[in-house]
Amino acid sequence: MANWSDPRSGVAGFGGTTVARGEAFDAGLRSYMLSVYNYMASGVLLTGIVAMLFASSGLAYQILAGPGILKYVIMFAPLAFVLVLSFGIGRLSTVTAQALYWAYAAVMGLSLSSILLVYTGTSVAQTFFATAAAFAGLSLWGYTTKRDLSGFGTFLIMGVVGLLVASLINLFLRSSAMDMVVSFIGVLLFAGLTAYDTQKIKSIYVHVAGTEMVGKSVVMGALNLYLDFINMFLFLLRFMGNRD
Repeated sequence: MANWSDPRSGVAGFGGTTVARGEAFDAGLRSYMLSVYNYMASGVLLTGIVAMLFASSGLAYQILAGPGILKYVIMFAPLAFVLVLSFGIGRLSTVTAQALYWAYAAVMGLSLSSILLVYTGTSVAQTFFATAAAFAGLSLWGYTTKRDLSGFGTFLIMGVVGLLVASLINLFLRSSAMDMVVSFIGVLLFAGLTAYDTQKIKSIYVHVAGTEMVGKSVVMGALNLYLDFINMFLFLLRFMGNRD
């Protein structure tokens, strides 16, 4: 019986012997995953640079803490980019999808500059590196584990929906205890999603290998891991962050 986690079984299009096809597939998978991680890491880096520049310029405080509609545009623009990429990826060209991803990462930097106005730079840096270490370990486990994590997908996504509802409710309750509970659950959920999404991205390669969908799949994989990283970072920051 074929191993579910080894998508090489039945893969066509690599020519030659079974061994040669397996080696070609492994090389293609490594290149594919490396591209996903490079896009994801570059997106996080771009977000961080934009956030620091925007906060240090003084514009972040003037816009995000002041009146006007521009602050709401900055706050909700990232959601618009995610929706366009998620629901329109089939109609977008690879170049357009890549451009939207970089634009999204930059706009997220504008939005996340607010945390540099609230938390000390040292605590933000410490939380970032803690998140990076946790993300690397979880993603590596998701990539190498033989356990099928697909069954956790629905549970994790439902958990995120519940987390969003709880966060909205707490906007009105303003309960510090509930905020801590939401943050703790948020860290756990996005830690699980990091491993789950990594395995899903790996398994998708067998379906897109050798097709024009590879480039788009790289962008969407990077976007998913980017969202896992950023959300885990933000929830963890509520525990580790020291306010100015």
